[in-house]
Amino acid sequence: MPPRRNSPTPRRPPHAAPASRPAGAGAARARRALLRLAIAIAVALGLAAAAGAHDVPADVRIQAFVRPAGDRLQLLVRVPLAAMTDIDFPRRGPGYLDLARLDAALRDAATLGLADSVDVYEGDTRLAAPRVAAVRVSLPSDRSFASWPEALAHATGPALPVALDLVWNQQHLDALLEYAIASDRSAFSIHPRFARLGLDVRTTLQFLPPGGAARVFELRADPGRVALDPRWFQAASRFVELGFFHILDGGDHLLFLLCLVLPLRRLRPLVVVVTAFTVAHSVTLIASALGFAPGAPWFPPLIEVLIAASIVGMALGNIVGGGLERRWLIAFAFGLVHGFGFAFALRETLQLAGTHVVTALFAFNLGVELGQLLVVALLVAALGLALRAVPARMGIIVVSALVAHTAWHWTGERWDRLARFRPPPLDAAFGASALRWLAAAIVVGGALWLVDLALRRAGWQGGAAAPPELRVRPISAASPRRP
Repeated sequence: MPPRRNSPTPRRPPHAAPASRPAGAGAARARRALLRLAIAIAVALGLAAAAGAHDVPADVRIQAFVRPAGDRLQLLVRVPLAAMTDIDFPRRGPGYLDLARLDAALRDAATLGLADSVDVYEGDTRLAAPRVAAVRVSLPSDRSFASWPEALAHATGPALPVALDLVWNQQHLDALLEYAIASDRSAFSIHPRFARLGLDVRTTLQFLPPGGAARVFELRADPGRVALDPRWFQAASRFVELGFFHILDGGDHLLFLLCLVLPLRRLRPLVVVVTAFTVAHSVTLIASALGFAPGAPWFPPLIEVLIAASIVGMALGNIVGGGLERRWLIAFAFGLVHGFGFAFALRETLQLAGTHVVTALFAFNLGVELGQLLVVALLVAALGLALRAVPARMGIIVVSALVAHTAWHWTGERWDRLARFRPPPLDAAFGASALRWLAAAIVVGGALWLVDLALRRAGWQGGAAAPPELRVRPISAASPRRP
């Protein structure tokens, strides 16, 4: 059978040139690529410029007055123009405001940036949208918002000369908004939602009730609905809620409670220890809120360091073991420190209590106690289940070691912050303050000694609070192993 032949396949000659292309095609393609690149660069630069022109400012300070009078409520606000990033203000030249064409843009800013970001309530009824009564541009050097009469006269006064050269993002907007109300004696509340205007927004708001003293509020970002003249039950409910969630949001307080109840497995010692901690932090919380604590800037960082150190000390005590009969004393001493921490959280919000400061103090403390009881109940239940799966003593050591490690890092970080402050001068004022606190410490120490003596005479044995598997036996008293 003859061999099979494959059909010949035509091949391109080895030196054959590719098919010719139209003359100038390569140059045209290069020009198109350059054109696309130029357009992309222009678009990118335009977007960058637009983004830069509408950067959200870092710090925004807003001033406001709220004044009910007759059948209307006036809200007068001053806000930096740079915070109005949604409004395109007419400009001329190298970024100057075009004051001749500015009125419409200012009214848009007052409506979209302010009126739409504020809810005002008369009782429980939200008021209808306000009327923009007046708008104007103010110079950063203007000080008319120091008082209501000056601020109102300035806002409703003549506008600035149109020939002024004012850089647009260095000026302020003053806007007077008027709400229709039923009575100027109603209970009013306000919910400012200015958080979107900057990274750190603070509002100084003055409420001017008819025939009453002005009340000043320092609000951050979006504080929620704020009662401008709260009733006692409104203040109480608000501060119970604040205290409850403060204890749940405080990681250092939660870790301290964990270490506090970790070796306590029976109800009686648990009640005594938690009560001692509660009484102690209640004393310093109320004393600090009423102004008896040092007002120096180094004091809050010092308390933060001591709180972290208290967690380390309590955790190490759990690892070493023993000493449960005096645990309530340790809880009381550390509770005094934690009370100052609670007071720092209360300091900024106490203004929201109106004239019911004492009610707010006790309500906040009640909220803290309710949150604390919830945490203790959950911890006791969770620890009771967890320590059944592992040897109880080993579980306490492992958990306490993890807590001590975390709190030790907190102590170092907070110490670094404390070291930035100068120590207090050793002058006569410092000596007098130190003597007052020493006298208070002696009184508290004497009271604790009497309580401890009474507990011992009543047969209190803290060491018996721990079940046998949690007790630590001294090495010298160790008994021989059973065969």
